[in-house]
Amino acid sequence: MKISANIKQSGPVVILTGAGISAESGIKTFRDYNGLWENHPIEEVATPEAFISAPERVHRFYNLRRQQLLTAEVRPNAAHSAIAEFQNTYPGDVTLITQNVDNLHERAGSENVLHMHGQLTECRCNNCGYVGQAPLELDSDSQCPGCRETRCLRPNIVWFGEMPFFLDHIDKRLSHAALFIAIGTSGQVYPAAGFVRQARSAGAFCVELNLLPSDNNHLFDQGYFGPASEIVGDFLQQILEST
Repeated sequence: MKISANIKQSGPVVILTGAGISAESGIKTFRDYNGLWENHPIEEVATPEAFISAPERVHRFYNLRRQQLLTAEVRPNAAHSAIAEFQNTYPGDVTLITQNVDNLHERAGSENVLHMHGQLTECRCNNCGYVGQAPLELDSDSQCPGCRETRCLRPNIVWFGEMPFFLDHIDKRLSHAALFIAIGTSGQVYPAAGFVRQARSAGAFCVELNLLPSDNNHLFDQGYFGPASEIVGDFLQQILEST
């Protein structure tokens, strides 16, 4: 792969990551080809309405995902590590946005990650707004450390129908980006799928690193395709060598 000379040296970089970067780390989605989880439509475990009507089912879904994330088999891969190294080495500003709810970026050494869809390892109180570390097993009897009430803690996850986090901050970063890199994203889930348009309108050079071309691949200036663990490090290293 050969990067374009149009990329401004040391200009602000915005990186967006999606499920494709964590797939090689063994992250399971708990969604089969019919869009079901234990014969439940995924919306029955990932909406505010589902939490109201069947909180224990929702808690069990996220407890299983949290437990799987923390097993020894799930660990950051070379792409996570390459991004962390890039953040620590690049002389300009780097903003890392992820659609993923896992903590693999942090475990690889990245800091200040913008988890626009929340974090699996966190819980949030519907009563007092407390946000903190989630226990391995969260249920309706779990007591909120903030208000000491029960039946009010939920996974700190953005569900269907809810507004993603950090959108104002993300908008500002995209408006100043010189380089926008989307890694392992499908180009199907909004608002993240629209970030490339925002970056382009601000004059950023846009690059897609993906296993296969995304649905919005035509909006990128360049695209490189293959496993994230193989192509991300090579591309970011070329950026560093050009600065």
